[in-house]
Amino acid sequence: MRNFETLQELAALAGQPISTSDWVTITQEQINQFAQATGDHQWIHIDEERAKAGPFGAPIAHGFLTLSMIPLFFASAIHIVQTRMGVNYGLNRVRFTGPVPVGSRLRASIKLLRADPVENGGFQFTWEVSTEREGVAKPVCVAESISRLYP
Repeated sequence: MRNFETLQELAALAGQPISTSDWVTITQEQINQFAQATGDHQWIHIDEERAKAGPFGAPIAHGFLTLSMIPLFFASAIHIVQTRMGVNYGLNRVRFTGPVPVGSRLRASIKLLRADPVENGGFQFTWEVSTEREGVAKPVCVAESISRLYP
């Protein structure tokens, strides 16, 4: 966990790596719950027997499940004391670059690409979030995420 007192302290680090999150294990229960929430019941995710015979040898997480872990990664990687509110502002680009078999451990490396002042003393932060799977050299998801934070 990397701590910052103010948004300005963080903004001064634009262009630099900021932090790495804790590891998170992806479970079949999470994958099933995500399928229920989104209606994406593709066999490669939820049919454990069929997926064992599939191309990855096990069920894999939905790409969007991996992407939806970004808030969890941030929660274990960065804390800003003088922040009252943060909102997800969207994504510029996302790539799912590798599979995430059930039981995989993931973490994210977070780099601050840009910090632009916005109304009410806030900042719009553009982040590069590179999600890695333990034991695999290539990231499984790379996303440019945008958030707005306010003091």
